[in-house]
Amino acid sequence: MNYFVPVTSFINELHLDVIHNSSDIDDRNILIPDVSRPGMMLLGFRQHFDPRRIQIIGLMEYSYLEGLNSTERYYHLERFFCEHPVLVVLTRNLSVFDEMRDLAIKYDVPLLGSSTSTSEFMSAAISYLNVELAPRTLMHGELVEIYGEGILIVGESGVGKSETAIELIKRGHRLIADDSVELRRVSEKTIVGKSPDNIRYFSELRGIGIVNVKQLFGVGSINITERVELVVHLEEWDSNKSYSKIGMGTETTNILGLEIPMITIPVRPGRNLAVILEVAAMNFRNLKLGYDAEQELLDNLGLVK
Repeated sequence: MNYFVPVTSFINELHLDVIHNSSDIDDRNILIPDVSRPGMMLLGFRQHFDPRRIQIIGLMEYSYLEGLNSTERYYHLERFFCEHPVLVVLTRNLSVFDEMRDLAIKYDVPLLGSSTSTSEFMSAAISYLNVELAPRTLMHGELVEIYGEGILIVGESGVGKSETAIELIKRGHRLIADDSVELRRVSEKTIVGKSPDNIRYFSELRGIGIVNVKQLFGVGSINITERVELVVHLEEWDSNKSYSKIGMGTETTNILGLEIPMITIPVRPGRNLAVILEVAAMNFRNLKLGYDAEQELLDNLGLVK
């Protein structure tokens, strides 16, 4: 599925000043997260120019255009605007050349301004577009933040995911999504999760019904998005299965083409799942920092992992 960002949403998100609105501004969409600085295009090199990219005119491009007379400036800018870029942004509160405004009107191209530096604007634009245009999927589960680690809790319906999440919230951790988690691959190494807008902050507890976590526990109990660091699979205790060795860091699950570390935790009466998940989060952080308790124990025993 192809995703898009309306140009109007991009303008609002990055607080851009409108110099010229195209006639189709409400229907114009950004399709790719790439941005471009059209220096080579202004010099006449047109190969590999992609009008779907946001075009950013910073101090370097502006200085070049400023050094041209009006006729030359119009000539070079027209070769650029006639390609109908999706939108053009002037950074650093640079003033608009008359030729630039005239050509934006002639070719019906949105022309916008930003007060931020070019590098700052590019960083903000790419970050925003990478999230909004990222491949995504929905998963049944709970996404919670435990000691700063994004933990995705999955398992069969009725295994106790929501109850565990509520207990974690009571212990000072934060809820990102309950029941349905929207996952987006925002980079080659990162999966970010959030709740669908229409069910954000709500949780369903069997026997009680629907509760609003934000209203019950306060704004400190929730977060909007979180990176998924670890997947915890809850399953009913199977007496025929050995749970003596979880093997954290060796098992993974594939989400949107990325392998995410996963552990399986058996569930049976009397187990405090919230405490177990807290320990799992802290142990996972230790592993990321290079300490492996299991390996140290095996080394002390003279065994090989």
